[in-house]
Amino acid sequence: MKWIEWAIVGALIFLPFATINRIEVDMQRKALLTELRYNAALDAAVDDAARMLIVNANQQRETQYESVKRVALNKDEAIAAFYRTLYTNFGIADDPVAQGVLNRYIPAIVVIGYDGFYVYAEEEWMGASGNTERKPVWGAKKPYAYADSAGNSLSFTLDDFVLAYDAGSRSWHEGLRADVRQQTNIALLKDAERFEQVRRSSIVRAIEDELAYRINKHNESVSRLGLSYTFTLPTISQEEWHNTVDDVGVLAFIQGIPMGGKFYNNYALGGSRVLKKPEVVGARKGNMKVYYRAACGFSYPVEETFSSEQVAALKGYMPLGCPPAPS
Repeated sequence: MKWIEWAIVGALIFLPFATINRIEVDMQRKALLTELRYNAALDAAVDDAARMLIVNANQQRETQYESVKRVALNKDEAIAAFYRTLYTNFGIADDPVAQGVLNRYIPAIVVIGYDGFYVYAEEEWMGASGNTERKPVWGAKKPYAYADSAGNSLSFTLDDFVLAYDAGSRSWHEGLRADVRQQTNIALLKDAERFEQVRRSSIVRAIEDELAYRINKHNESVSRLGLSYTFTLPTISQEEWHNTVDDVGVLAFIQGIPMGGKFYNNYALGGSRVLKKPEVVGARKGNMKVYYRAACGFSYPVEETFSSEQVAALKGYMPLGCPPAPS
């Protein structure tokens, strides 16, 4: 057989594999682009919800203590902003049917408040007409509660303010940890480092437990509607959880949207930015890209601004320290 005949045979053998490979690569590319678009839509929706969460909120003041994190939460405005932005970015702002379909893939939305959290999820009840009604509603506020083996109980907040029950004296105490520790015999209040660890883990556990319960209920509901996907509580990194317990904000999930040969699963966390982080500036210093805190006062041409120094570094900017303050 001549070499050209061998070449033709080889091409005929290789062609189907090359075609299949090209199709798979194309499908993966489309799935990746779709995933990126969904991620951007969810992030934008959560960020808008978090911003609306404290719009027109009045600072709540106490005679002994005041915290910038203790704010009134506009939950309804936040949830309206979330869905409005999500529908717009999914291209279904004027399509109620498509909106209803998308809603089936959102098992829960959490609003993280100063001394407790709220979950927006679907509930089912018997209406006045005797028919079963089902729609998303706000649940009651869940406190960040903790109890030790001695019978003492604590209600944590997003900072050092605490409500404590001393089982030994059968008395309630409220205030900053440093003050309450002198009024009680609760061991946890005596150790600032351990108090912080338990506070954070208690907040995370409270939210996780409630979400697991809500997602199980959502599974029962959607299975009756013919949706076979099983929703599960996603794994959230410790860094994300630390952000969660540092500020009031919004946490939302989308799970189970069919996307090629797999399902789209993601969550997004949006802080209301009650505590203003220093603005990080990305600028051009000669031929070098540098970043620094806006308060440094440099006059280099600004190219970008960032929420953190880590983000600036990931974009290829080099750190530039502030000049020393005049003595």
